[in-house]
Formats: sequence, C-alpha cells, structure tokens
Amino acid sequence: MDGDHGLRALAPDIGLAVGVGALLAVGGVIIPSPTATAPGPLGYAAIVVGAAGLAFCRRAPLAALAVTTVGMLTYLVQWGATTSAAFPVLVTVCFAAMAGHRVPAVVASVIHLAGSLAVALSATPAPGVAPPLPRDIADRTGLLLGWFVAANVIGVVSRHRRAYLQQVEQRAIEAERTREETALRRAGEERLRIARELHDSLTHSISIIKVQSGVAVHLARKRGEDVPDALVAIQEASGEAMRELRATLEVLRVPGDETAGGGVDRLPDLTERTRATGVPTDLEVTGTPRPLPADVDRAVYRIVQESLTNIARHAGPATARVHVLYSPDALTVQIDDDGSAQPGDAPTPGFGLTGMRERVAALGGTLKAEPRAEGGFTVRAEIPLNGTRTGVEPSGAPTPVAGLAGLAGAQRFGRERDGTRPEAPLAEGTA
Repeated sequence: MDGDHGLRALAPDIGLAVGVGALLAVGGVIIPSPTATAPGPLGYAAIVVGAAGLAFCRRAPLAALAVTTVGMLTYLVQWGATTSAAFPVLVTVCFAAMAGHRVPAVVASVIHLAGSLAVALSATPAPGVAPPLPRDIADRTGLLLGWFVAANVIGVVSRHRRAYLQQVEQRAIEAERTREETALRRAGEERLRIARELHDSLTHSISIIKVQSGVAVHLARKRGEDVPDALVAIQEASGEAMRELRATLEVLRVPGDETAGGGVDRLPDLTERTRATGVPTDLEVTGTPRPLPADVDRAVYRIVQESLTNIARHAGPATARVHVLYSPDALTVQIDDDGSAQPGDAPTPGFGLTGMRERVAALGGTLKAEPRAEGGFTVRAEIPLNGTRTGVEPSGAPTPVAGLAGLAGAQRFGRERDGTRPEAPLAEGTA
C-alpha cells in the first residue's frame, strides 16, 4: 500500500521527465542549432540524464539540480547552443530555490548561462550555414538570463508563501487551543461558583435538619418512647443527603473526579431507605454484573433515585419495583409502580424527567417514562455499554457530560406526572 502511494506521488515528476526528454530529442532533430553537428550516443545519453533529474526534483532538489546541470551542459556540447536545453535546469533551479537552496540555484543558473554562451561563441558553423550573429547570441543569452532570474524568484516567493501559510495555520491552531483553554477555565470558574452556591445555600439547611432529627430521635429514646419511623427516615435521609452533597462539591471542585456520588452498588441502600418511607420496594438484578463506566454507574443511580422519590411523594399508596438488567452490550434499568397514574394520562414534563433524559441521551441511550397499561407509572432507560464514554477525554479534561451539564442534570428535581416540584428528592444530596 505504501509502495503504491509512493508511485502515485512520483507519477507527476516522472511524467514531466519523460515529456521534457521527448521534447529535447525531437526539438534537437527538427530544429537543430546552426553550430550543431550530428550528435552521437553521448548526446542522447545527455538527454536521458538531464531529463531523469526531473524525476526527483521535489524529493532531492540538490541532487536533481546537479544532474540536470551536468546533463544539459553535455547536451549543449553535443547538440549546440539551444534555448530548449535550459528547460530541465529551469525546473530544478525553481525547486531548489523553493527548498531553500538559493545559492546552489544561482550557481547552477550562472553555470548554464556561461556554458551556453561559451558553446555559442566557440562553435564552428556547419558547412553552408551562416554563423550566428553576435546580436542573436546576445538576445538568446538575455532571454535565458530572464528565464533563470524568473525561476529563482518564483522559487523564493513560493517558499516564503508556503512559510507564511504554515505560520497562519499554526496561529489558527494556537488560537483554537487558547479558546479551548479559555473555555475550560471559564467552565472551572463556573463549577467553583456553583459549588459555593450549593455549599452556602444547602449545607446549613441540611445540617440543621440532620442535627434536629438526631436530637429528636435521641430524646425520644431517652424518654423510652417509640421513635416514629418517619423521624428515623428523616435522620437517615438527611445524613445521606449531606454525604452526597459533599460528594457533589468534590466533583465540582475537582473536575477529574468521576467516582464521587452513588452507583449501582448503592441501589440496595437506596431501596432500603425507600422502604423506610413507607413504600414497599423490591430490587431485582439479572444478568452478570460487571464494572460500569463512571458516568453510566452514576446515571443509573440518579434515575432510580429520582423515580423512587416521585413514587414516594406522588404515587399515593403504591409499591415499587426496580429491575436492573445486564446484557452483553447494554444496561437496562426499569422502575415500575402501581400507583394512581392511569393509562392515557400524559406525563407533564418536569425538571426531573428532563434531567434523566439528558443523562441518558448524553450516554447514547433512550429513556421512556409513561403510565402503565395496568395502572401506575414506569420509567425505563436503556444505555449502551459498547463504546460508552467514561466521562474523561484522553487529555484528562472532563467532558461536558461529566462536567457541568451532567451535574446540572443531577440537580433537577420535579414530578414527571403532575409537573410539580417537590422541596427535595429522596436522599438527594446534589440539590
């Protein structure tokens, strides 16, 4: 494959060499120089050598320049002084100057001009042919001089233009890199701002709830009274909320941390807390559990958490069932309840549903949330596992999914079926 590519790259140069060689041979025969004698094998060999240098004028400009200069000097001696002998040298002079070899290009130009002038002045005219006039020799030499000056100028200008375009491209790359760095810096500043807002607005309130519920439980037990299950649930949920809030703040302050927050392994604790609120909840895991990408692991936990929160607050007397299915190339999680939703009830989009959809869509999956035919509500998310992003790019920078957008999805709460917005989700620490 590489050999074919190399031949294709050389094809234009080889075609140029063959074409120029043919023109030199045919031109020397059809329009001979007045001072030329019948060329021998050396004359035709000079054509081959001079034209062959064009075949590698781009890859090895100095070598091509030397070969064509020597070959065309021999051609001048064998065929006489003709302007066509300058064509191969002009091409290699231009490419040598383009490659930055300006001095060799000028030297080769001078050598060819001097050789052509010397041959024209010293050659003996053929019998019956008038010798060339000095004016004709001067005109031809002036023409060649103009050609060689133009070839050198074209080569130098082309080199400067190419260098300029490379600088422009490099500046564009640097500008793009600067924009990316600026965007990352601003994203980091926004993350820190959100972290401060979360800390200032939620930490104090959750701490008060945790302390007050703990005091209430302690006093009830101290007096020998039965502690209400709801009070114990408040105490446990506030503690879990505080832990998750700290984890969320760590994610915001440390962009590369993708392990904070809940995962599939914490679903049993989540369902247990849901039972403590009075909602019978079953958890079923089928398939072969295996390690999941951090963003998939976190998304599944948040989807189940938001769904169970909605069931506990709005489904009325209901039971819940969480089913996690591991398949070879996907993970499916489904949360069903037998609450008050009826078939045909259109779910009113809320913040929680929007957040779940954003999470699943960012991972390349699909999410369905709708009333069940037999009554109740179902939420089903299917997330592909083949090629799923892990939330961190090779450069180490967090993707938008793992960064602000993903966290924003974790901060949206609400009721999918009636559009209301509860004060706080079940054990939700990301607020």
